[in-house]
Amino acid sequence: MRKIIYIGLVGIGMVMASCGRPSVPEVYTDVKELPRIYPDYTNVTVPINIAPLTFELDDVADEVVSRYAVGDEELTFEGKVQPDIDEWRRLTAKAKGSAIKVDVFTRYGGEWKHYKPFNIYVSADSIDPYLSYRLIPPSFVSYEALTINQRCLENYDEEVIYDNVLCSFEKDGQCINCHHYQQYNPERMQFHARQNHGGTVIAYDGKIKKVNMKNDSILAAGVYPAWHPWLNLIVYSSDKTQQSFHTTDPNKIEVYDTESDIIAYDVEKDEVTNLENDSTEFEVFPAWAPDGKTLYYCSAHFERQDTTMSKGKEVVLRSKELKYNIYKKSFDPETMAFGPREIVFQADSMDMSAVLPRISPDGRHLLFTMGSYGYFHIWHHDADLWMLDLSTDTDGHVGAARPMTEWNSDDTESYHSWSSNGRWVVFSSRRDDGTYTRPFFAHIDKDGKATKPFELPQADPDYHRLFMKCYNIPEFMHGPVTIMPQKFADVLKGEGENVKYVEQLTK
Repeated sequence: MRKIIYIGLVGIGMVMASCGRPSVPEVYTDVKELPRIYPDYTNVTVPINIAPLTFELDDVADEVVSRYAVGDEELTFEGKVQPDIDEWRRLTAKAKGSAIKVDVFTRYGGEWKHYKPFNIYVSADSIDPYLSYRLIPPSFVSYEALTINQRCLENYDEEVIYDNVLCSFEKDGQCINCHHYQQYNPERMQFHARQNHGGTVIAYDGKIKKVNMKNDSILAAGVYPAWHPWLNLIVYSSDKTQQSFHTTDPNKIEVYDTESDIIAYDVEKDEVTNLENDSTEFEVFPAWAPDGKTLYYCSAHFERQDTTMSKGKEVVLRSKELKYNIYKKSFDPETMAFGPREIVFQADSMDMSAVLPRISPDGRHLLFTMGSYGYFHIWHHDADLWMLDLSTDTDGHVGAARPMTEWNSDDTESYHSWSSNGRWVVFSSRRDDGTYTRPFFAHIDKDGKATKPFELPQADPDYHRLFMKCYNIPEFMHGPVTIMPQKFADVLKGEGENVKYVEQLTK
């Protein structure tokens, strides 16, 4: 059982014991190495309002004693380090703008070792209080066991926003995806459901509706949404998608588009229009600049070479030729008119593929994922985060792009989002075991200087090792979604509103 004590330091390497509670050893040998702990919270930077960081020794020892200390205030632990909320709040309040010092002692037989101390830096920059994500097994074969959940980042509370099996199951099943919010607002939310009772669910200031976005004038229903910062306008990619499941390729699953366009949907008028629908381009992943005047997206050029086979088969056989670049279109919020496309980042000139553009709230930085081919980088082990400085010099030249070496690992980094104050980023990473994606957070300042990422804290540090689901599409929120899951299910079971096609306005 974990025991906690508030005590003062009484000399180097010595703490007085009290009432049988854990104390650090009086005699020990210092070692130069940092302790191996899980999760790895050594020298990370955390927001002032984050839930308590818990960890355990990722090694075998006869006994472990750890200490959190800020000035003359301390917490000591036996075995797992699991401070409660009140204890953690006292420490972080005192460490604001500085650090919590962490010491780990281990006993092997009769000898104690003291590992190199490390810090948990406490930033004065807070983080949005909620995060939502899909939870899905690490294979798209068993997608019935799929939920959209929300987690309070200030504690460990987690709730289901919507459960995939509330409408149907197995052969009549659903696949829910692509939850998204307008400016972090949980009262303005949308998500999409495929297959049985399929449609797009839009919740807007207490009103909920289901939209049938299919129309003879557009390719397909909308996926991968981008809600305008203030207008009732959602831009989607419209895709015809297929999957391949590999037996020997380390990238176990591949997702392709055989056709893909960019469309815009007016929430109030139920009107939809094509923005980009070139048959030789696969457009995907729209994202708005925070000023609402520029739309970013990705596109790969693809021309048929063998019409004797189906287009789908040709795309599969040539999938590693698909290299996505990042483009943008200007937008006038007054006239609702879009301009022509412009190149932003030409990844194919590097023989690479850039996807998932996300622009910082101050408009200066564009964060994206880079891989060797394709766009479904969440299944690509070589996928890394890159950042492009959008600020321009006196000649109008955009700054350079660079890999985020501070954040990248030897495995997948993908699906990233900015906090509303622009000081934090969350992304999905497979760095723990190569199979499960888990949320990692990192601080970044206005000039792009970034800190070491830390994993989503849990009450028990073993939680993620025992939890066999992937976190997918993490999105920050100002608060929780309060609509009950069954209410969403009732709307999905009903008839949807059909959209009307209109021609786009161009500048």
